[in-house]
Amino acid sequence: MKTASVKPSDITKKWLVVDASGQTVGRLSTEIARVLRGKHKPNFVPHLDCGDNVVVINAEQIKFSGNKLTNKVYYWHTGYIGGIKAARAEEVLAKNPDRIIRGAVWGMLPKNKLGRKVIKNLKVYAGSEHPHSAQNPEPIGPRIASKGN
Repeated sequence: MKTASVKPSDITKKWLVVDASGQTVGRLSTEIARVLRGKHKPNFVPHLDCGDNVVVINAEQIKFSGNKLTNKVYYWHTGYIGGIKAARAEEVLAKNPDRIIRGAVWGMLPKNKLGRKVIKNLKVYAGSEHPHSAQNPEPIGPRIASKGN
């Protein structure tokens, strides 16, 4: 018997759509990261981009558990001296809801060339409309679609 090795030509990508309304940020992000990496497929290999393209809609309706909406603080640095900035989660959610999901998913991906390639397969939209209807995205499975606490 020979060991079968997955080649880039063997990989098939699908388009999936996720409705984020009522979902918790962390639980949703772990499942999105798993699908982006391709770990849900039987032919997963860690050195190739074998994941699917994911479209997240209704990012403005995402939930935080506990008091994180008011207590969680997002920090970034402008690059200038004394340029540290901060914003609470509710401010970021009101202004740029896509950044919350994108940042949470990026934190769960590898920080290398493959991770930078994989994050480009994630499309996040604040409302329920998205421009990817031509790709016929399928709704994602019951692990993400179930609305739990």
